[in-house]
Amino acid sequence: MTVIDEQVLQLDPEEARRVRQEQFERIGRWVLPLAIMILAICLWDRICVWNEIPQYILPRPGVVLQTLFNDAGLLFSSLLVTLRITFLSLVLAVIGGVGLSVLFTQSKWVEMSFFPFAIVLQVTPIVAIFPLINIYVNNQTTKLLLCAWIVAFFPILSNTTLGLNSVDRNLRDLFKLNGATRWQQLRYLRLPAAMPYFLGGLKIAGGLSLIGAVVAEFVAGTTGQSSGLASRIIEAGYRLNAPRLFAALFLISLTGILIFLVLSLISHLILRRWHESALKQER
Repeated sequence: MTVIDEQVLQLDPEEARRVRQEQFERIGRWVLPLAIMILAICLWDRICVWNEIPQYILPRPGVVLQTLFNDAGLLFSSLLVTLRITFLSLVLAVIGGVGLSVLFTQSKWVEMSFFPFAIVLQVTPIVAIFPLINIYVNNQTTKLLLCAWIVAFFPILSNTTLGLNSVDRNLRDLFKLNGATRWQQLRYLRLPAAMPYFLGGLKIAGGLSLIGAVVAEFVAGTTGQSSGLASRIIEAGYRLNAPRLFAALFLISLTGILIFLVLSLISHLILRRWHESALKQER
């Protein structure tokens, strides 16, 4: 009998049932997705075998894994190019989004004047904007970075602006009664209150920055100028090299999952001691 089981037996039946349910949920949160993923991979492999599907149409999982090891040098070097664009665009989105949202909260006239332009950037497809960027910007890295930044910028801006404007009015009046300056209200009241909103937008922007980088590489890669993972996918598609195509897709998906997990961990570490959303996860 484990130490946890001994502790559970010392509780009353209702509390013991609740504790055991939390333990099962904690284990199931990881076991169930892994089990479904393994089942899906096995089904994928069996479908390829049963239907005798050619490798250039749908490769078996083992072939994709072997290709990932054989082409590791090429694929991971391309992954580093994509990651560089992804993280640089995310950093720029955080700096620009937070800075502009702070400016919006300091002046309603500024928000009413410039927020529509941010919406225009958000709703316009990046594939429609890239031809203009291609005309006006000469540096290839700058083109990709600008495209990825446009995609990741709006969630940071909108979420942070919402958080800064969601401060309790009574607390804001209390700060004013005590003679707090705008800078003091921003530092000690608005920014802490907006932190959960900002971190939520950051998790969204992390995935969007990767999507923006890959989409920009797809558009630029049609001319053979990009060396990111998207260009490897295009190249593999032209050559009917499906195993390499699937291997590159796997790396992109894995990268997106890791980015989300890292940003979720950062959010939890920042909020766990004081915000209700993080406190509930520890109960």
